[in-house]
Amino acid sequence: MDNDIFTLDIPHLRALLPRTHKYEVGNGLLLCQLSEETLADNPPDILSHPIRMDCYCCFFCIRGEYRLEINLKQYHIKPNTLFVNIPGNILKSGEPEVREGTSILLVLISKDLMHNVRIDFNKVFQESLRVMDSPCIELNPEQLDLAKQYLYLAQKIVDSDLSRKEEEISGLLLSLTNFLLDIWSRNISAAEMHNTIDKSSLRLKTVLDRFLSLASANYARERGMAFYAEKMNLTPKYLSKLVRQASGRSAPEWIDEFVILDAKNMLRYSDKTIKEIVYQLNFPNQSVFYKFFKAHTGMTPSEYRHG
Repeated sequence: MDNDIFTLDIPHLRALLPRTHKYEVGNGLLLCQLSEETLADNPPDILSHPIRMDCYCCFFCIRGEYRLEINLKQYHIKPNTLFVNIPGNILKSGEPEVREGTSILLVLISKDLMHNVRIDFNKVFQESLRVMDSPCIELNPEQLDLAKQYLYLAQKIVDSDLSRKEEEISGLLLSLTNFLLDIWSRNISAAEMHNTIDKSSLRLKTVLDRFLSLASANYARERGMAFYAEKMNLTPKYLSKLVRQASGRSAPEWIDEFVILDAKNMLRYSDKTIKEIVYQLNFPNQSVFYKFFKAHTGMTPSEYRHG
């Protein structure tokens, strides 16, 4: 596991997701429809605490709405919108449960399968975060119809007795990825045109997104501003100023939030001792960790674990 936020790959997720309405090809692709009905008898615990997904994850909202957090930033998924998450980000449900009437199609794609597509979706995703308010793309009627046809064909392939399903799915995935990239590129271009009016705000957003990406990957070992400033070719003082201007919170506050998130996760969902958690999160001793945790939550680690 990276740090100790739960890191889940497709086999782990397959076991946790509802048993019904699942389509899969080995460990490379998994399609699952999430709704109030499918979750009623088998609610997956993964919706209640932060995790890292060791695969690409696409949420397509068919009906209703839902909120998700990526690296502590919340995004709103609305009907007919597509939301993509890349491996390594900290993902958490922004709501306690799927709302009544909500239906979401979840598509999980392994890194190996995506690698065969030979498209750097990571770069596209980061670019969309740089210039867009949200990595959610709302599809127009024509795009929506095409997306449904892709998904219907994928389900038919998965359900078939074809002997080369993975190769067939890889070919379909290449076509689907190019389709999505075309939609993404148009939205990025539109956002860039809109944002040319305020280059200062765009600069601040770019700095904040880059800082949060670095912090989500390094918070357990690097809590000083010098590390992040060097990575971003800025001075610590200037980076702190830009982060506060962009978010209203200081850079150390963001880093502390990642640490608290991980500490809560380990206390509630792992059997690690306090001593092990202190070591995992790079605190000098238990006393310092206790003071840090209580200052941020109002409870001691033991009280939180047994609360």
